[in-house]
Amino acid sequence: MDVFFQVVLPIMAVFGAGFLLQRIRFLDVKSLAAASIYIFLPALVFTTLYEASFNQGYTMIVIFAFYLLFAMIVVVKMLAHIFKWSESVESGSILTTAFMNGGNYGVPVILFSIGEAAMPYAVFLMVLQSLIMNVFGVYYASRSTSGFWRACKTIFKMPATYAAVLGVGFQASSVDIPDSVYSTLAMVSDAAIPLMMVILGMQLASITGLQFNWNVILSAASVRMILSPMLAFLFIWLVPVDPVIGAVLMIVAAMPSAATTTMYAIEFDAEPELVSSITLVTTLVSIVTVTVLLNVINIISY
Repeated sequence: MDVFFQVVLPIMAVFGAGFLLQRIRFLDVKSLAAASIYIFLPALVFTTLYEASFNQGYTMIVIFAFYLLFAMIVVVKMLAHIFKWSESVESGSILTTAFMNGGNYGVPVILFSIGEAAMPYAVFLMVLQSLIMNVFGVYYASRSTSGFWRACKTIFKMPATYAAVLGVGFQASSVDIPDSVYSTLAMVSDAAIPLMMVILGMQLASITGLQFNWNVILSAASVRMILSPMLAFLFIWLVPVDPVIGAVLMIVAAMPSAATTTMYAIEFDAEPELVSSITLVTTLVSIVTVTVLLNVINIISY
């Protein structure tokens, strides 16, 4: 129970604050999200990667990200074949199982449970997941060639992409940034995680038009919340990784569906009600599953 009160409950309280604020005032979530995407997140990405010491562990993170992505896609396609889901339901299920909330939710959990030592890995994985989602997420939401090329263009419109390149480049070349500049970046970076958490709560409060198709919801939620961390454990068992990186991979793999997938589903009409329902259900279920996982990680680490 200590993990719940020390890690999960404080995070849920911030999500809840954003949820209640949106229910009471109904603010423009897109404007806040834009501020996060174009100002706060790039600062967090740049400062974290600039301070990181890159090693083989980052290569393992890249391998893991694609391993988990393709494993989720294969599993959902098998379920779609067994239950005879339509292509749109299959696409919606892939969106909610293959793409987890490693940013708004995963990064705070990792920070609270593991600490600052894990942040470079968590942020690197968050950026990588964002790039993967911009390509594969849009592809499966649209299932068209134009959607794929649009996804590729989206990557180059995201400031976090350039922040990651600059952070890695400056770190590799040992470029010294003036204190006045870096202190400003650090100040903005410190505000990024709380803002992301509040925005997630507001996004959940903005979900409308739920569709409780329990056959699909239970299948997708089980894959996202149970099978995904099991596959992460299998990867860590087969591929020796640093314990801190292993914990990061386990936690991110256990995250609920990314709220961003709802926007893709709405834009490309890929079962938006179903995607919203799965996102909401997995987020609620995560209160229990993430608590259990963190307790397991604590036991293993000792």
